[in-house]
Amino acid sequence: MTQPPPGQVPPRGTVQPPPVPDAQPDLPWLGRPHTVSAPKRRSAAAVIGVCLGAVAVLVLGLVAIVALNRDSTPLANPNLRDVPSSQDLPPQQLPPGGAGAPASASNPATDEPTPSPTGPQKILKLADHPILQDPNAGLQNRVCTLPAWQSTQEGAEAFFTAASKCLDAAWGPFLTAYHLPFTPPSLHFPTGASFETECGTIQVGIATAAYYCENNLYVPFRGLQTDQYGNNPGVYLALFAHEYGHHVQEVAGLMDAAWQKIYEAGQNSPAGLEMSRRKELQAQCFSGMFLGAHVDQGGTITRDMYNKAWNDQETRGDNTSRSHDHGTNAHYASWWRAGATSNRISDCNTFSAPSSEVS
Repeated sequence: MTQPPPGQVPPRGTVQPPPVPDAQPDLPWLGRPHTVSAPKRRSAAAVIGVCLGAVAVLVLGLVAIVALNRDSTPLANPNLRDVPSSQDLPPQQLPPGGAGAPASASNPATDEPTPSPTGPQKILKLADHPILQDPNAGLQNRVCTLPAWQSTQEGAEAFFTAASKCLDAAWGPFLTAYHLPFTPPSLHFPTGASFETECGTIQVGIATAAYYCENNLYVPFRGLQTDQYGNNPGVYLALFAHEYGHHVQEVAGLMDAAWQKIYEAGQNSPAGLEMSRRKELQAQCFSGMFLGAHVDQGGTITRDMYNKAWNDQETRGDNTSRSHDHGTNAHYASWWRAGATSNRISDCNTFSAPSSEVS
């Protein structure tokens, strides 16, 4: 903290200099000594008495001076200001040492203060998140070109790798326009019956055809159920766009804010499960937005792919998986369709929806 120029009032909140105490009146023994003329004739006893009296006065004067100096407040220079205490300094300027100080704390008088974080930052909000406020905000209509679907490990990897580029191109500019720290997710294509993530070991099954965790998107080919869906790229693309929707939530800060609420309430509590459903149904809406913005734009996302994805949503949800954390099949379909038809992100604000719409 810089010092104010001499003679100026310090900024509000800083330590003020102590007031200048009132000047003390001159006391007889602090002034110039008075000269007393001796009488011409004095007796010896009188001389001795005068000497003793003078000594007594001198001693009393010295005692008074000492007492006065001990009790008086020293005069302060009105052009100086007291050094602020640590409570008056901003956190980055606290002196080293004390509770919580790192062992390698350096001298703040010689080192530059640590700069505060700059650049895009997540915003940990839910219903009032900035990206959900503009009723006219949506994804740009774009061309997305994907390879023809092949129900093989290699064919699926090529399809989803190309799809991720289209999703990056759609969501990246949208998020950076809100000054959010967009980076594409890392893609993984596990081949076993389970796979390891930062969120734990994930078993491949009907509920894990794809999976998102901490900036990583996993698509196990065995979980896609190609024997059931066959050559149906619209279904796979909507599924993939749902998991990418979780990445949008992660980058924006919605994911962290939702998990905070889930942990506070308890993951399997009614409130925790409802918050999980709100999170999942928003990813559904984001998936619908993506397909709605890219269908019939001259690329390979055709009306037939869109229609099949539309109809497939009714087959997915808690009624199928027998869980309570994703939303009923009817709500799973309704939120996807809301995003697909309007392409307005404010219509994906599941966190402000009544509980009856996220059951």
